[in-house]
Amino acid sequence: MTSFLISHAIYAVIVFGVLQAMCVPISSELTFLLGGAVASGAIPGTHQHPSLAMVIILGTLAEMIGSYISYGVGRAGGRPLVHRLGRYVLITERDVARAERFLVGRGAWALPVARMLPVVRAFASIVAGIVEIPPLRFGILSFIGTAVYVTALSWAGYSLGGEWSKVNHSLTQATYVLVAVVGIAIIAFVVIRLREFRREAAANAARGGGAPADRIRR
Repeated sequence: MTSFLISHAIYAVIVFGVLQAMCVPISSELTFLLGGAVASGAIPGTHQHPSLAMVIILGTLAEMIGSYISYGVGRAGGRPLVHRLGRYVLITERDVARAERFLVGRGAWALPVARMLPVVRAFASIVAGIVEIPPLRFGILSFIGTAVYVTALSWAGYSLGGEWSKVNHSLTQATYVLVAVVGIAIIAFVVIRLREFRREAAANAARGGGAPADRIRR
């Protein structure tokens, strides 16, 4: 992922921006921090030299596309569809419930804040669809939070710029250890998520389904 971001910076920002807004487990922090660092021109090995403005604009638009896809899934199918599709991207009902607790009861203006919070931001768009925030209002509020988030991370990466190469060089000294640790972490993450799915399936079967979600006050 890191090498793709460095080599094809702007394409990677667009692709990863769409996917992570669709709840695919890709680090938005890494995407935009590194995208901003590439824009600074301090990172060797890149085939593209986007400006900071391009990273921010295209990154924000990519996230909005992914957000609207997630919103559409939540709006069209509600919790049942999210439950059926969630297993393919390791989304549990607990993830959705966490985002729902943040949004419901706080009013629709909680959405921009949710789109700036790690973890919660990935599921805020699906929940916004489930509780039926109007599409235009969703777009405006989601855009505010997304633009602030993308701008802050990209600017931070741009400011770090030259320091990235020093950090990256020091990290290469432990490449094999890092690869092993990341591999183990991914396997553990998948195993834990699969266990959560099994526990939730058993709990749902025992209680005969959950209660419908409350709607956000408009």
